[in-house]
Amino acid sequence: MIIDPERLARLRSMGWREDAPAAVALAAATEGRLARVTEQHRSGYVVDDGERELTAQAPAPWTRGNFPPEQRAAVGDWVRLKDDEDLILDWLPRFGVLKRAAAGEHYKQQLIAANIDLVLVVCGLDGDFNPRRLERYLVLVRGSGAEAVFVFTKSDQCGSDNAKMALDAVESLQAAGARLISLNARSLDSVKVLHPLLGPGVTAVLVGSSGAGKSTLTNSLLGIERQKTNTVRANDSRGRHTTTHRALLRLPSGGCLIDTPGMRELKLTGEETLDRTGFDHIEALAQTCRFRDCQHEREPGCAVQAALDNDTLDPGALGNYRKLQGELEQARKVVKQREQQGSRRRR
Repeated sequence: MIIDPERLARLRSMGWREDAPAAVALAAATEGRLARVTEQHRSGYVVDDGERELTAQAPAPWTRGNFPPEQRAAVGDWVRLKDDEDLILDWLPRFGVLKRAAAGEHYKQQLIAANIDLVLVVCGLDGDFNPRRLERYLVLVRGSGAEAVFVFTKSDQCGSDNAKMALDAVESLQAAGARLISLNARSLDSVKVLHPLLGPGVTAVLVGSSGAGKSTLTNSLLGIERQKTNTVRANDSRGRHTTTHRALLRLPSGGCLIDTPGMRELKLTGEETLDRTGFDHIEALAQTCRFRDCQHEREPGCAVQAALDNDTLDPGALGNYRKLQGELEQARKVVKQREQQGSRRRR
């Protein structure tokens, strides 16, 4: 498929890459025109085809209730549209997919964003600050294949000493390879520290709790008051959702930002691992226990318990590690059962 040079230049500014999996699939296609999903709604999609933004209709199978959500296009996906109609034919192969298991008893995946390079996890250094939740975020981000950047806001509201103590509490995230950045989301000068990360062709997704300052940060990155902002409750620093749907925005720095509503629940899909997620020190300790099958309770020669006794291991981190291990194991069982059921139905 050949794309007009002017249109291709605009699509490149929106993150299109000739070395990405989507480009290989597009080259083999015999029909359709390329576009990127910029908004996803229940009634359809908004896409940009390199000339303009337009409303595109989803294929009929995507609208059925039993259609797997992960097989529908998500914000950030590259799609093929019909040549003579604003109808999506299919989505092209992805990289960097951030997803979670949807809330509820029935297992379903929920795609947050596709074809992303960075995940900006916004966290307020007030009542929103929760190291255990940030560890969970890192597990999900590592599972996406994107780079994790933790952006801490509201340091002016809690004092420099408290802010430093909070950041010291999440040093394990930095040790695992994540970036930690503290800034004032309302200050254009302070937010400039993110500009080098959000250059031409880069796509980032913005996630975090309601009230963490995502909309304020988005406005500062855009340089305009585009997103509505709300105050947060004084008792728990939570806010109301000011972003109601996911949307891909083009930034003056040249990159793209996918803004998302606040997420209260972060269920694992079962496809993640705990490698390079801030728990490496726990796994390293476990390797030095006297017994290979040590459960790290009260067995003799347990290096994990010794670290707890010596105050060199945070009990909260160990508890969260065990909790996430259990969730991953359960989620993997459910995924395996669903795969087996699907295999039997296809016979």
